[in-house]
Amino acid sequence: MEREWLFSLIPLTIGVAFLGFGVYGLRRAGALRRTGVTAEARIVRHDVSRGSEGATFYHPVAAWTTRDGRECEYSSRFGRGAVGGVFGVGAFVTVRYDPEDPRRFAIEGWDVATVDRLFTVLGSVFTAGTLVVLLVRVLTL
Repeated sequence: MEREWLFSLIPLTIGVAFLGFGVYGLRRAGALRRTGVTAEARIVRHDVSRGSEGATFYHPVAAWTTRDGRECEYSSRFGRGAVGGVFGVGAFVTVRYDPEDPRRFAIEGWDVATVDRLFTVLGSVFTAGTLVVLLVRVLTL
């Protein structure tokens, strides 16, 4: 077997990484839906980050009090290029959080599972496609 087949490990690795990221996010969202607790929160600021190509992303920071009285203030894991009035500083939002670890939370309406689904689908396509190519390559030698 020639060494060219090694290059197929690149899309396989990317596919497995995408698939892992997507499945993790979907499982996390599912766990929050099942066991999470809702609370009213307030957007206190936006953490700003820059992408590798210079794009600016805004991550809203929500502050709320848990049912057992702990004060929480955490930044969303998702950032967007623009912030609408609904998620501006001072806006009241609903968060769903894990009562055992409030750092795991989602802002309803902001944190959507679309990104996780996209990574899961792309990861599945890359992984399955690469495995099919490798299988055909091995069987035709």
